[in-house]
Amino acid sequence: MRWKMFADLAEAAGDRTTDVRVSSDATVRDALDALLDDRDGLGDRVLDEDGQLKEHVNLLRNGSAAEFSDPVADGDELALFPPVSGG
Repeated sequence: MRWKMFADLAEAAGDRTTDVRVSSDATVRDALDALLDDRDGLGDRVLDEDGQLKEHVNLLRNGSAAEFSDPVADGDELALFPPVSGG
């Protein structure tokens, strides 16, 4: 499955998109753990001290809001992005 990251999260990840592999019974959390495995600094940007998604980070699966417990499938697109602000 493919991860997309935006703004400062892409900078912390070192890339805007990356593919990860997880087991067939994986969840969004498993896919996030696979993403964070080799990206030092990204975890601190998206997870709080309890391992939960920080309030200001948006997590999507195939364009809709996602929960850690949601199942994922091959071909899914997951996205992490900070809040959008304008002026």
